[in-house]
Amino acid sequence: MRVRSRSRIVSGIAVMVLVSGCAGSGPAPERRELTLEGPEVKAALDAISADRVRQHMSTLADDALEGRGPGTEGYEGALGHVETTLKSLGVEPAGEGGTYRQRVPLRGGKVVEDASTVKVTSRSGAKTLAYGVDYLLGADHLREQVAIDNAPVVFVGYGVSAPTLGYDDYAGAGSIEGKVVAYLSGAPPSLPSNERAYYSSGAAKEAEAVKRGAIGTVSFTSPDDPRFRWDVSVASNKQGSFAWVDAQGNPNRGNPALRGSVSLNHSGVQALFAGTPKPLAEVFKDAAASKPQAFDLPARLSVTTRTTHRDVESANLVGRVAGSDPALQGEHVVYVAHVDHFGRGVAMNGDDIYNGAHDNASGVAIVLEVARAFTALPVRPRRSALFLFVTAEEWGLLGSDYFARNPTVPRESLVANLALDMPFLFHPLLDIVPYGAQHSTLSGPVSRAAQHLGIGLAEDPIPEQVLFIRSDHYSFVRQGIPSLFIKSGFKTGDPAKDGAAINAAYRRDVYHKPNDDMSQPFDFEAGAAHARLNFLTGWLVAQDTARPAWNPGDFFGGLFGQVVPATH
Repeated sequence: MRVRSRSRIVSGIAVMVLVSGCAGSGPAPERRELTLEGPEVKAALDAISADRVRQHMSTLADDALEGRGPGTEGYEGALGHVETTLKSLGVEPAGEGGTYRQRVPLRGGKVVEDASTVKVTSRSGAKTLAYGVDYLLGADHLREQVAIDNAPVVFVGYGVSAPTLGYDDYAGAGSIEGKVVAYLSGAPPSLPSNERAYYSSGAAKEAEAVKRGAIGTVSFTSPDDPRFRWDVSVASNKQGSFAWVDAQGNPNRGNPALRGSVSLNHSGVQALFAGTPKPLAEVFKDAAASKPQAFDLPARLSVTTRTTHRDVESANLVGRVAGSDPALQGEHVVYVAHVDHFGRGVAMNGDDIYNGAHDNASGVAIVLEVARAFTALPVRPRRSALFLFVTAEEWGLLGSDYFARNPTVPRESLVANLALDMPFLFHPLLDIVPYGAQHSTLSGPVSRAAQHLGIGLAEDPIPEQVLFIRSDHYSFVRQGIPSLFIKSGFKTGDPAKDGAAINAAYRRDVYHKPNDDMSQPFDFEAGAAHARLNFLTGWLVAQDTARPAWNPGDFFGGLFGQVVPATH
């Protein structure tokens, strides 16, 4: 990420905080001082165990849970493990009706491949593309069948309009009304890391296209995009997609103005761009150089999408450790991790169970250890801590988005969020990338926690992965709540181990594949270190009288609104 400066993140390393109250009922005792070196904090940190991280991961990633797909018995089994653990720790239920559960109704959608088509018509004639070979289609959660008939296509670079950041692909595009827009995945490398992540999101690109009158979208990647893995995309597409459904039965995804959403393999891109005056090599070169570009393609596109729908019942789990300060205990610091993975799917090397050990049994295990640390505190923090375990993250952050828009506690009580999602447990935790820290006052507590634990701070080493929008913290960011997503940096402490190469190999060979299982060389002590760091960061937020706030003039604070005023 582009951090404004390292000193900005690590400023204010005071370790003296004030607390009041204690665990249990009755009047709060007089306020007294604690330091990070005090016995209360030490008791909480000592309660965190690398062995329990391993045990939780092993249980959740076991073949018996069959990959924890939403709406499956395996997912219910995983929730059962989490709920049993919360009960054993004395974490109180904070879901619906006095339970740990929050119902999340989902609508599944799957493209009927043999009833769906994409045809490109150019000067050389018409070409029907092959599903799963040349292209994939996005399921339509609004309609069972929708079509585009011989529509003109305009290429709009990355599909990004960010004039305040000095970039606008649409500036030279002309009228978009009634056309299909084609764009590259990702966003201009010249944009700051997290702003680049925002503009790379499919939702942001679709919204911009619809605003300008588009009737369909086509996305594709450059040949050297490190995120491109067509085999994984095909396997995921065959499993379908989900949307959450509101009380009136309306899905949260889909726009009636769009009549087709196409993803192209490189062969499909060649067919669509055949005969263009600007060679594809030049298109990719200009994109890499962050040069806005837009031009009409000498081709027309016809798309038919046939989708089957099914209703799926799933749930989030919510637990709470009550704060001790009468003035602040109604506010919540929220920890979140997603329980789901892809269930059973397309077999790879004879294995069809997508165990999701790192993604995200690891995050769930860490949040459970953070909960243990909070319950081990001899003196509870001033604010309350909420522990949220969500469904359907892999299908678009659905469970966390549902909770953030329909929380089981008062909306205005959510003051900060910390997300745990495949934090990278393949070497000791020597440095971290605190995604989101430069946008809000949460930079203070995460810096203090890291310094106390002897952990360094690093800038985003892989901005092209646009990680800031890719996990559950982003659901809270979109509701105006300052959030952190803390990932391991690339330091390994061993000259023979290249952190960047290990990370790249995992993303290429294991991520979202069946071999993300417990056979990997995990460093469980790194998991415990993540738990200590995240606990201490949230504890500092819970102790501070001041509510976390977006930095003045911040991009995300301005985009999604200021912090909701405190209720006390």
